[in-house]
Amino acid sequence: MSKEKRLGRGLEALLGKVAAAQPVPPAGQEMEKRPFTVVSGMDEPQGTADQYIQEMMSGSPVRSISIGSIDTNPYQPRQDFDPDRLRELSSSLQQHGMIQPIVVREKSGRYELIVGERRWRAAKMAGWTEVPAYLMIVDDQEMAELALTENMVRSDLNPIEKAYAFRNYLDLYGGTHEELAKRLDLDRSTITNLMRLLDLPEELQTAVRGGSLSHSHARTLLPLDEAAQLDCAARILEENWSVRQTEDFVKKYLAGEADKNDPPIPGSSTKTSENDPQIRDLEQRFRNSLGMKVKLTANQKGKGKLVIQFSDAREFDRVFQLICPKKS
Repeated sequence: MSKEKRLGRGLEALLGKVAAAQPVPPAGQEMEKRPFTVVSGMDEPQGTADQYIQEMMSGSPVRSISIGSIDTNPYQPRQDFDPDRLRELSSSLQQHGMIQPIVVREKSGRYELIVGERRWRAAKMAGWTEVPAYLMIVDDQEMAELALTENMVRSDLNPIEKAYAFRNYLDLYGGTHEELAKRLDLDRSTITNLMRLLDLPEELQTAVRGGSLSHSHARTLLPLDEAAQLDCAARILEENWSVRQTEDFVKKYLAGEADKNDPPIPGSSTKTSENDPQIRDLEQRFRNSLGMKVKLTANQKGKGKLVIQFSDAREFDRVFQLICPKKS
């Protein structure tokens, strides 16, 4: 079983602590306990903290709770909820009911979600007034760790949401990247690389959040200054650069061998003196006329660069006089 689908050692240890507490005694009408299954892939995926809690709470009563008395999880990493998927889940709830109860804790006379926010939102969308729920006793740190672990296995949680969740946890409870990685059974580099994305300009974070710029592309841009990051990102999107092309450009730019607007990138869709007969011919005509080394590059939109190399001040002066002749 892949690491993304299994329960980590950190999660098992965390939930082992939580499981030691007795479930909150039932109050009011109990709902019939139904088997744990997933309907048509619309509910939450298996192999997560949610399923672990469901199995751990097996035999405990399910309580019917007013949907208006439930507040969102303050430690919820997810900020973006796809409205189309919520509508699909809402339709599934209306058709099949809520197979997996949500999990909540009591807080200040109300309830806070631990896991199951998508189901709770979908139930509100369906017009429900009550939802089935398990009650658990957890403190704030345990709740934050449960929310982190539950969401880390989800492919649709974007990298920026994960990065902010890590940063918020470390701001609240302290510790190092290494310590947090051990608690969540992740590689330390996973946490560090995701949190580095928060150093990017807001425009690029938004692009990563929306999926137009990949996590790998964005991470490659980190060594550049902000202006170069923005310009390079625009070219990545416009010219459909691969991660390898982006890495090659960044290396050349940092070595002073390329300008942020300098074509070409190896493998990109540009015309160059090496692969286009017309460009090569023009380049040779410049050389014959000037008697100097010349490099001509151009992309398919006609944008490019003419580089004239000079070996000494006399050659420079000759080119200067040709381009900028003295007024008679």
